[in-house]
Amino acid sequence: MKNVLASIIFLLLLAQGVSGQEGFERKKAIGVNFIMNDFITAQRIRNGSLARVIRDKQFAKFNDMSPGLALSYISGLQKNIDFAGTFAFSFVNYPFPNQPASSNDALLIESDASAQFKLFPDKYWVSPFVSGGLGASTYKNHFGAFIPVGAGIKVNFFDEASLVFSTQYRIPVTAENANYHFVYSFGVTGVISKRKAPVVIPPLPPMPSDRDSDGIIDDVDQCPDVPGLAKYQGCPVPDTDKDGINDEEDKCPAVPGIAKYNGCPIPDTDLDGINDEEDKCPSVPGVARYQGCPVPDTDGDGVNDEEDKCPSVAGTKENNGCPEIKQEVITRINYAAKNIFFATGSARLLSTSNKALNEVAQIMKDDANLKLDIDGHTDNVGKAEYNHTLSHNRASSVKNYLVSKGIEETRLNATGYGFTKPVASNKTAAGRAKNRRVEMKLSYF
Repeated sequence: MKNVLASIIFLLLLAQGVSGQEGFERKKAIGVNFIMNDFITAQRIRNGSLARVIRDKQFAKFNDMSPGLALSYISGLQKNIDFAGTFAFSFVNYPFPNQPASSNDALLIESDASAQFKLFPDKYWVSPFVSGGLGASTYKNHFGAFIPVGAGIKVNFFDEASLVFSTQYRIPVTAENANYHFVYSFGVTGVISKRKAPVVIPPLPPMPSDRDSDGIIDDVDQCPDVPGLAKYQGCPVPDTDKDGINDEEDKCPAVPGIAKYNGCPIPDTDLDGINDEEDKCPSVPGVARYQGCPVPDTDGDGVNDEEDKCPSVAGTKENNGCPEIKQEVITRINYAAKNIFFATGSARLLSTSNKALNEVAQIMKDDANLKLDIDGHTDNVGKAEYNHTLSHNRASSVKNYLVSKGIEETRLNATGYGFTKPVASNKTAAGRAKNRRVEMKLSYF
């Protein structure tokens, strides 16, 4: 008997300890139950079988049962397991085994500690369960122990109260002081633990908007529709010079350039205004028409070809890039010009002119860059048109002679001036003789 009582106390302590843990659905509650003790049906089952009792409807009548009251304590162990402790009081004529029946009713006190295994947790309206545990009883100084097994159903009301219908079959442990019997129970329980304040979970604040998905919310994003970086307040890396290369990679962020030169313009090493990729002479200042090179100086005389009248012959700046003609050559040409003679009134050269003209041809051969102007002049005797034609024909006769001696025609220029450029007075025979002349002038252009 002491062991049974110790077991009941242990179950009570266990229920207190487990129910104090957090996270279980069932709150602590107490209940009042109306009970009926049925010894007759249990005895009929033991004398025959449960099937026979059911078949022959041998259940005890309501008047054959002993009523009583019970107090219960319930506490949740887990969502689907509760602890239930019950103390029951009833007046019965207890039929002890192998003893004659008593004629008088007496007080029967029974207590049990059970675990109720629920099909559904108490958040549902209806929760069926089965139970099992340990119990003890006292009747007229007889102490007994039993094992209660049973089933029932709970109807829950708003997590505050419940109706409980249950049946227990009590199996005696101490056969001499306890007997098999059913206990039918109907009662109501009410929560006694302090009601927990409902946990109010505040609504989550709305997620901040980030339209461009760059990780910087729109409220602080200076460019909310264009992905950017935090260091630029959500804007892309700037491109100050708008050359398509952002400032962090641009070596010349304020001047438009190209990627090949890290955002800088194509360089102009010689600062001539022509970039190095188009400049044929990138280290020497030049001009665009020569692809960035200086105006050439073919003959290397210090006078560029555009200003050099003799670009292929070295000369002097004072002579427009042409060589200076030696004075002795000029003298020879002037002497030869004074020894050129024509038939009177004709452009036919006299043979006495050959020596002088041969000298001129030789001078031209000695310097292939020389050019020669041949000017024909007359006196004022006769008409101007006639004299102009005569002077031109005489100059041409000299030119043709020199061509016949191998001088290129392109190097010779024959011009007639008639009597427009006299060198002496035409009023005297001596003056007119001086005006009838051929002049020759050498040059390089």
